[in-house]
Amino acid sequence: MGQGQFRPSHAMILAAGLGKRMRPLTATTPKPLIEVNGKALIDHGMDRLAEIGVKVCAVNVHYLADLVEVHVKRRKDMEIRISDERDGLLDTGGGIKKALPDLGDQPFFQLNSDTAYWIEGVKPNLQHMIEAWDDDRMDALLLLAETVNAVGFSGRGDFDMARNGQLIRRKERSITPFAYAGAAILHPRLFEGSPDGAFSMNLLFDKAIEAGRLYGVQMEGIWLHVGTPEAIVEAEHAVRESAA
Repeated sequence: MGQGQFRPSHAMILAAGLGKRMRPLTATTPKPLIEVNGKALIDHGMDRLAEIGVKVCAVNVHYLADLVEVHVKRRKDMEIRISDERDGLLDTGGGIKKALPDLGDQPFFQLNSDTAYWIEGVKPNLQHMIEAWDDDRMDALLLLAETVNAVGFSGRGDFDMARNGQLIRRKERSITPFAYAGAAILHPRLFEGSPDGAFSMNLLFDKAIEAGRLYGVQMEGIWLHVGTPEAIVEAEHAVRESAA
């Protein structure tokens, strides 16, 4: 499969989390349905997926699951498949692994419903990812935001990125300019040999780093990290500024 030739038709959106940092808003509204700029967070991501040609989208549900399920099933631009975690949260890795039967045997997009939100640059960031994907070299490709330009993010960054896009973890007590922006292309083979039950995707990212098969692509535009109620205000301000 040549570089830039493949276009994922399937996607997974993680929408099962408890949204504790968003309290009190999440007492009655699951975090994916909290509105920013007049649209639920999860719809910002689903709109991007639909624009890039995704036809099937799996969505996992747990907290206030009925509300999330009813909301996403209103979509008419893609087939929605619900991955039910009402009986127990499976964390990011376990949640995606459970949904793999709905995602086919080809690389697929994966978005976090709460952090995969940004103001686009000249070209859509998901298109950048499609063009950067190289099946021969990669098991996972992550969208990375420059923390210095991010809105609502105060962490130390997640990865160091080589010139060819290869990723390694940020060293302890150091700061790196790149944070994972909650969007990825993942190949199902990444999950081979993974544990059953709940586990974090960080386990598989570390496995891919060891194999030299975790890569990143730098986001264009501005990442809007909507982690707290205060961050909603910042994000809405940033969008208004960008449109002015």
